Amino acid sequence: MQAFSSHEIIAGHHDRGMVLLADHAMNRLPAPYGTLGLDDTAFARHIAYDIGVEGLTRRLAARLGVPAVLSCFSRLLIDPNRGEDDPTLIMRISDGAIIPGNHPISEAEWQHRLDTYHRPYHRAVETEIAAVAEASGKAPLVLSLHSYTPAWKGVPRPWHAAVLWDTDDRAVLPLLSGLRAPGDILVGDNEPYDGALKGDTMYRHCMVKGIPHALLEVRQDLIGDEAGIAAWAERLAPIFSTLNADPALHEYRIFASRTGPYA
Repeated sequence: MQAFSSHEIIAGHHDRGMVLLADHAMNRLPAPYGTLGLDDTAFARHIAYDIGVEGLTRRLAARLGVPAVLSCFSRLLIDPNRGEDDPTLIMRISDGAIIPGNHPISEAEWQHRLDTYHRPYHRAVETEIAAVAEASGKAPLVLSLHSYTPAWKGVPRPWHAAVLWDTDDRAVLPLLSGLRAPGDILVGDNEPYDGALKGDTMYRHCMVKGIPHALLEVRQDLIGDEAGIAAWAERLAPIFSTLNADPALHEYRIFASRTGPYA
């Protein structure tokens, strides 16, 4: 039986200066966890993964010829886009769904999930970013891909896509501009939620190190099938390529975080 891997690395040209990340790409669980006590249908929902993001990341990585790191485990097991001290790292309840396999949870099991899944994923992200920096001789551009539900608690989310960020706007502003330029979609700026989250992936790998970055969310109903994924890859690839060609997005510069001082 093949061992369960915490992550997958999509090979690409490190010297092109860009890395793609997909923290919530998959809805898989290691066999010993079964379904964490949930009905199988839970794993088709957003509580388990970011719908459409795996396919979108694969297409963009292939189109741009750049490396990508994908998480291979469901966020229901442990959330790779949370700091190790975040209380929502392992969720007991997610969007109304009680997760029996996560409560109660022992300290030993909490540490096991960190050691076996969360930390190896972040080591892979760190390694790929370092490899791009070394090969390109400059700061990498890191773009993280996510997706969100079309409505939350009965309230529609009108944005087709959104860019989430803290204070480093170097990649954010041109990304917003590129997305809005055609005039055919509504793009959120730190909507439907704020991008400043202490200890998350962008904070950990980019903010504290001064690496240019942006987190892009696409509404899930727009990338829920192959046609939608292909259309959004076609939309995003030239925008990402334009960003990557900007020398200003390959310089190290540390910005203060809205979440408070760095350790």
